[in-house]
Amino acid sequence: MSDTESLIQIVKPKLVDAPAIKELLDYYSKQQIVLPKSLPDICEKIRIFWVARQGDDVIGCVGLQFFWGGLAELRSLAVREGYKGKGIGKQLVEHAIAEAKDFGAKRIFALTYVTDFFIKMGFARIDKELLPQKIWTECVNCCHFPNCDEDAVALDLSAE
Repeated sequence: MSDTESLIQIVKPKLVDAPAIKELLDYYSKQQIVLPKSLPDICEKIRIFWVARQGDDVIGCVGLQFFWGGLAELRSLAVREGYKGKGIGKQLVEHAIAEAKDFGAKRIFALTYVTDFFIKMGFARIDKELLPQKIWTECVNCCHFPNCDEDAVALDLSAE
């Protein structure tokens, strides 16, 4: 591991980190890889996030949202250009999975365009219809509903 990579920490963010999270998500939402988030929305949901920090810089983020039925969702995964391919996304996801387990989630899923990343982490493709908690609480309000072309992937946490 290089000195640069060893200085990266995965931590819970502070409110002061919200603009940096928004900047990361804006970059990927312009490419239609993640859904856009407003700064007020990020501030309201700051507790769902983990951030990758190098010094004072936020260089990655991921959100973890819980639903009824023991279901958790990974959302808003983003790593700053120049830091991709260094395992930061994997570390963020691993922290979110550990938190989901701590909270007693039985299954964790993501809706994604980077399916292979999640498959390498042990997730499997599933049918979105297996996620009614997500579809009928959030997806119905999305501009892409009902024509979402993201893949659904999930990892069973009860078997680990």
